[in-house]
Amino acid sequence: MRRHLDRRLKLQWLRVIDAVEAQGSLLRAATRLGLGQPALTRSLQEAEQVIGARLFIRHARGVRPTEAGLVITRLARRVLAELHRAEEALDHLAGAQLAVGVLPVAAVGVLPGALIRLKQSRPDIQLRLQQGRMEELLPLLAAGEIDLILGRLYPPPTPDGFLREALWEEPISFLARQGHPLFGRPVTREALSGCELILPTVSQRVGLEIDERLAALGLTTEAPLRSSSYGFIREMLLASDMVAVMPRLMMVGDLLRGALGVLPLAEEAPPRPAGLILPADRPLPEAGQAFVAALRAHLAEIAAQGLAPIPDANSSRRKIHRTARPRPG
Repeated sequence: MRRHLDRRLKLQWLRVIDAVEAQGSLLRAATRLGLGQPALTRSLQEAEQVIGARLFIRHARGVRPTEAGLVITRLARRVLAELHRAEEALDHLAGAQLAVGVLPVAAVGVLPGALIRLKQSRPDIQLRLQQGRMEELLPLLAAGEIDLILGRLYPPPTPDGFLREALWEEPISFLARQGHPLFGRPVTREALSGCELILPTVSQRVGLEIDERLAALGLTTEAPLRSSSYGFIREMLLASDMVAVMPRLMMVGDLLRGALGVLPLAEEAPPRPAGLILPADRPLPEAGQAFVAALRAHLAEIAAQGLAPIPDANSSRRKIHRTARPRPG
């Protein structure tokens, strides 16, 4: 049977198929694409009719692709990536372009300093930032809509084929204003228990890591003030004797300027590697290479102040590695 896909297949259907496979749910895919679920379902049904095969099977937690669905998903991602590259090539005529996906902690942490350096060395680069959660950014990276992701490197729940490189550590730390009474004496659990804490509500993952750090020190997680506002937490720290518990580099600007400091605890915090996530099927554009160079220079400045450990070049955590997708069947 001749399907004549080159004449009948619509680009919107490819976007729908890509989103459904990436999200594993019709509802989440519809949300990502800004569609109503009935419209998304209708597009999927029209695509299946033209293709002549069922693409997804429902199960208790959502949907999973059939063998035909995997074939068309790979096609969709190749087509969307090629369109993105063509758009980049056209944009290159007007100047260098770069699209960066960034997690919330990195967005207020290492990113501003890296961008300042980038603008000084390459003012011609036009930058587009997409902030979001990892599950939102990875499909955009796969589709070629962003060039790289910056932030905490959480182990993927399943192999995904992306390249990951750890460039720095962002431990959960206790921060306070310079001149805080705790800087003049040993910082013990008993001393911390007498302080009023303020915690960020960045994401559920970061919240769990903060709670685990407090629990490991025998400190309560029930009473502290919590806020989603980075600016509010900063002002409370600078204007009072409150202590924040958060990924250290969320306040890297004030740490570098000396307005805030890291309380020296005897118990080391668990490592929290952060860095870059890159696609394995396409090279980083020249603008992306310039961004990474600026990022490395900024991280070197932070490390020189003793604020962020950088994994050794020969460390297994530092090396680029790939988690390959399992083969169907």
